[in-house]
Amino acid sequence: MNELSKESMNTVKLAERRVFSQSFRPLYNEGMGLVEEAAEYLDGKGRAEAKKLSRIAATLYAAESMRLTTRLMQIASWLLLQRAANSGEMTRDQVASEKSKVRLDTVSAHEDAAGWSELPEDFVDLVKRSLRLQSLVRRMDEEIYGGGVTKLPVEGRRGNPVSDQISLLNHAFARG
Repeated sequence: MNELSKESMNTVKLAERRVFSQSFRPLYNEGMGLVEEAAEYLDGKGRAEAKKLSRIAATLYAAESMRLTTRLMQIASWLLLQRAANSGEMTRDQVASEKSKVRLDTVSAHEDAAGWSELPEDFVDLVKRSLRLQSLVRRMDEEIYGGGVTKLPVEGRRGNPVSDQISLLNHAFARG
């Protein structure tokens, strides 16, 4: 074994240590809190604010709302899988297998997109915070599991993304 591979075997992965310890709780709480906050906003204040937007801004708002929801569902799925591994409900290998269904690459429109400047401040804040959290989770995922974020094959995929997420969550918490 060469010097480099011995060194890499002895390197402590800080992200892995964080995810598989009690220090994971604040990250988990932040992610799940953001999911709840976004859901409350989109179902309440956001719905009212969206009605006041121009046609272009309303279209952008609708698209960004879907991206925000998707991004947060993916983050929540990743966090739930890590929590299941942390609590011993799933092995790391099971998590690695299941997390292959999680995509941590949901993009957002750029701030120079038509209508962006009209979007409600609270909504833009949620989008930015979700992007920062996604970036953090993605870096942790890459450090822990390596090889970048695993994506579902695009070719031949006909499934429903929402159904995929529900299936992933059901499997993550299945008792057997």
